[in-house]
Amino acid sequence: MSDEKPAKTQRRVQTVETAGAILRAFARTPQPMKLRELADATGIAPSQLHPYLVSLRNADLVEQIEGALYTLGPFALELGLARLRGQDAYPEAIRRIGELAEATDLMVAISVWGAHGTTIVYVRDSPKLIHSYVRPGNIFQLSLTATGRLFAAFLPVARTDALIRAEFEALESSQSAHYGIDEAWFRDRLETIRARGYETTTDIPIPGVSAIAAPVFDHTQRLQLGITLIGPSPAVDMHPNGTAITRLTDFTEKLSADLGYYREDTGADR
Repeated sequence: MSDEKPAKTQRRVQTVETAGAILRAFARTPQPMKLRELADATGIAPSQLHPYLVSLRNADLVEQIEGALYTLGPFALELGLARLRGQDAYPEAIRRIGELAEATDLMVAISVWGAHGTTIVYVRDSPKLIHSYVRPGNIFQLSLTATGRLFAAFLPVARTDALIRAEFEALESSQSAHYGIDEAWFRDRLETIRARGYETTTDIPIPGVSAIAAPVFDHTQRLQLGITLIGPSPAVDMHPNGTAITRLTDFTEKLSADLGYYREDTGADR
């Protein structure tokens, strides 16, 4: 007979969870709502919603405007700002990427936009060692790498255009031409990246090495980090519904949400 004690069931307060569902509905809707609209969003009958709204209004978590419309109140804003002050993209990403590396069995790189372009700032190695020279301080090319194209897609054009043009001028007779990449193809590719939310490369620019990159946004709707999975091409599942892409995009979407990002469109302010 096992000596292990059964896991203790934690007590739950249903009214608090219901209030949380109401606040979440407000957070997901950009405009004020009528009582019926809130009922439809939460699945809670209007007659049941009303006393919750009275209590939430008393706590300044909800306010009533223009008579019949409800929206988040000033204390909800205070809570949101307190949450954002305690969150920072870079340390949060470092804290979490160990699980991503273990789940995918691939190298994970964190990149930011620096003075010279897309710059690697942190690398979590994989048991499957690869000779890709991916180290902090390295610069990802904008035209040839998944991470570079990711930043080119989601940063404002004014920040990237000069580097993109300079890179194509420098590479016109060498690597870009070798891989069949020209500026017209590149510009079209950026639209694809914005639409699907990630980028991939296979055997480019390093033969035998593939990568998948996805963005991390913050509460200002701006790109803060790129998270890239890197590994031997046979080990990287490139199927859109495969483990690597699914795990990576789940990771970046969760981190972005925790940083206050709310997806209203698919790109930066362009």
